[in-house]
Amino acid sequence: MDIRILPGNIANMIAAGEVVQRPSSVVKELMENAVDAGAGQVTVVLADAGRTLIQVIDNGCGMTPDEAVLCFERHATSKIATAEDLQDITTFGFRGEALASIAAVAEVTLKTRKAGEEVGCKVEFADSRHLSTEEISTPEGSNFAVRNLFYNVPARRKFLKSDNVEFKHVVEEFTRVALTRPETGFTLIHNNKEIYVLKPAKSLKYRIQDLLGNTVSSQVVDVTAETSVVRVTGYVGRPDQARKTLGNQFFFVNGRYFRSPYFHKAVMSAYENMLPQGATPSYFLYLEVDPHSIDVNIHPTKTEIKFEDDTVIFQVIYACLKEALGRNSFGASIDFDRADMPELPAFSSDFSKFRPETERPDISIDPDYNPFDPQPAPDFLIPSGTESGTSGQPSGVSGQGQVNRGPGMPLQGTGRYVDKRDDYGKLFEDKVLSRPPVVPVGKKYVVTPVKDGLMLVNVRRAVERILYDRFLKALAGGEHVTQTALFPIQVAVGVDNRLVFDEHAGMLRSLGFDISPFGNDTIVVNGMPEGFNVDQRSVEAAMADVLIILTENHAALPEMMEASMAARFARIGAAEYRGVESPAEAERLLDTILSCSNPEFTASGHRIMTVLSPDGIDKLFN
Repeated sequence: MDIRILPGNIANMIAAGEVVQRPSSVVKELMENAVDAGAGQVTVVLADAGRTLIQVIDNGCGMTPDEAVLCFERHATSKIATAEDLQDITTFGFRGEALASIAAVAEVTLKTRKAGEEVGCKVEFADSRHLSTEEISTPEGSNFAVRNLFYNVPARRKFLKSDNVEFKHVVEEFTRVALTRPETGFTLIHNNKEIYVLKPAKSLKYRIQDLLGNTVSSQVVDVTAETSVVRVTGYVGRPDQARKTLGNQFFFVNGRYFRSPYFHKAVMSAYENMLPQGATPSYFLYLEVDPHSIDVNIHPTKTEIKFEDDTVIFQVIYACLKEALGRNSFGASIDFDRADMPELPAFSSDFSKFRPETERPDISIDPDYNPFDPQPAPDFLIPSGTESGTSGQPSGVSGQGQVNRGPGMPLQGTGRYVDKRDDYGKLFEDKVLSRPPVVPVGKKYVVTPVKDGLMLVNVRRAVERILYDRFLKALAGGEHVTQTALFPIQVAVGVDNRLVFDEHAGMLRSLGFDISPFGNDTIVVNGMPEGFNVDQRSVEAAMADVLIILTENHAALPEMMEASMAARFARIGAAEYRGVESPAEAERLLDTILSCSNPEFTASGHRIMTVLSPDGIDKLFN
């Protein structure tokens, strides 16, 4: 075995495998460098979600020609000079690997001018090689243009997702950096379209509003706590506005975004017994700790951080969120039935003299009234020229010889009511039933007699099976049924989630969803598949569930993916079903489920119907 030192360009490509995973990784590194350079304005320009072009322009401190070349070398950094500096990191970047890794897998052009210099420079790199340096006229700051990402690593480029998916990741990274610096202006342009134009904000809440919309910013309450270990500030969402989809959950420490399942558990513990099942609240929590008490160098992308006193911070987060929720009346309600609670004050007896005097209305009762006696029609229903109840004919006979049956349905061609008492007997006529009766029980079950006993059908599971077969057929190219909403319903989903709906627009249309884009962060729902409710609340809840389905990873085989999607959508529709309310509706449901491919089990294997035998019924009475 021969041991050799890897060439610099290969070593950089290996390092790029950790640092540069997709276009969003490049956006993150370049935006963080711009912020570290003291930029007051950062502009990100993309073409084809970053495959063709990623350009980040800032008005920071800029670099000299020598620094512009040196910054592309591995471990070249201005943030660290001694080992002790590793214990006091307050900037985004510090390891000097980002630019070297980017230049190893893309073509990079840097235009930069240092503040106070008259002339700037242009530096070009490709495949970790310095191609050229020349003097140019350029604004103060830096302008990085990264073209043809992974052009020399075809396998990496091949495994990039669609433009919508890649751009969604870019938006996530852009949002994280923008939330750390409200005082900095940020702009995001994709394919010559302005997605975000964020001016310097007066406060963090204004930045949240600019990024995520009024819906999010109006549904959060402020959080503040300060201890000797950590200072916590930020905002947390109202419990009643929590959503099933993960999104708008952010932790920051000393101005740096990080992930922490452990601290997320602290947040969820503070919301205990306040959230609907499966819902997650929004939160924007900023932690300030001593830089010596954390290690930010444990992950290649610096999104995980090691805390020295994470248990203490867990308790502080839990306590301050609990206090904030209680202060805003989101905690447990007051129990007025407790014995030690003071009684509510009662009015004295003198209060009655201040009441206004009112007369009790007189009530007249006709003791001889019989609702089954023929009654004359109201005056406004009697044709002109005819007296009420009399026209020279015997009682109950109209002028045309038709029977006037008193109150009931209007007699066709006249303004008179007709009494349906003559038809009452028809309800009790002996008829030969073509099938046994089908009876709904509590809207949840349907019961009908069969040869071996009583068949009991679970309504929700039956609807789930019916919708599953219908969706599976629609995904295979069959027809679908869309029920149109009375008015189009707008649902704010955010820029990144809007891209998810765009990505799967064709599939949603084939299932019966009529959804159109509106702006950068909103969709308009014009119709839903048959069986779904189309009111505002139901549509918003359904869109949250749809988003979860669309963002999950599915099996690679198309048949398995279609079956999984159909099953998930069927569960959403079945959960919204109001239940069976009449025998006719129960009969239709039974006919439909018996015509399904497998009427006994749902797609997930749950039993839909069962038969109670006479012996089984006898045991219920033992």
